[in-house]
Amino acid sequence: MKFTRGYSQSADEVGRLISSADRIVIGAGAGLSASAGFSYSGERFERYFSDFAKKYGIRDMYSGGFYPFKTREEYWAWWSRSILVNRYDCPVGKVYTDLLQLVQGKDYFVLTTNVDHQFQRAGFAKDRLFYTQGDYGLFQCSRPCRQNTYDNEEMVRAMVKEQRDMKIPTALIPRCPMCGAPFVPNLRVDSSFVEDDGWHAAARRYSAYIEGCKGANTLLLELGVGANTPGIIKYPFWRMSLGEGCAYVCINMGEAFAPEEISDRSVCIDGDIAAVLGAVAPSL
Repeated sequence: MKFTRGYSQSADEVGRLISSADRIVIGAGAGLSASAGFSYSGERFERYFSDFAKKYGIRDMYSGGFYPFKTREEYWAWWSRSILVNRYDCPVGKVYTDLLQLVQGKDYFVLTTNVDHQFQRAGFAKDRLFYTQGDYGLFQCSRPCRQNTYDNEEMVRAMVKEQRDMKIPTALIPRCPMCGAPFVPNLRVDSSFVEDDGWHAAARRYSAYIEGCKGANTLLLELGVGANTPGIIKYPFWRMSLGEGCAYVCINMGEAFAPEEISDRSVCIDGDIAAVLGAVAPSL
């Protein structure tokens, strides 16, 4: 049930689909940010976390987020540094700005499991974005006592600045202003994830947009979506692709495939997303 097509032919076909689409639904996963150079492992991990790797045996930023640190001081030394390098002190990925150029002037909406805020920083319209899994730039109560989130840049920078030996000062442990419980990043890791008013507003906008796609010439553009959470983007895109007027494009390194049932309306490209989008641009 897996298939790909010739690279250059498929890139041209993607360009034609973008040009002719009335609506474009972009589904983006971690592979898009990896293509932008924001890898969670390898040289980039060693550059920022070699001390954590040596002391705790952590091998990449993703698994480090689940490490059972014994103290809040250690936990927040890790998380403040991780948030800083992945959300605040990093450039805007060129693949994001290139993608925006491809859909500029089109009727689009973005559904993403990424939490690094790259879409908004690249200039995508805020009211056309739905971050389903949270945002590195937000904290929430660990209990949680309220369905509230809190901007965290000032707290993160203070923790990074003052940390020593992979610990932050106890006084800097961020706490909920309502109940005093420790904060945690607003990331969906269990049932305590806070879906605040902004999250629900974005969910409603996305649902309304998808409803408006019925009967329209719609392109479902899936970029870098893996198998960790296929029920959020991949499976719904496959189901929607069965609808009249829908086309499905999957661009992913090593994971470009689609079910046989939608093969007649699918283009799957096994390759680096940045390179593929660069090849698509001349065809628009």
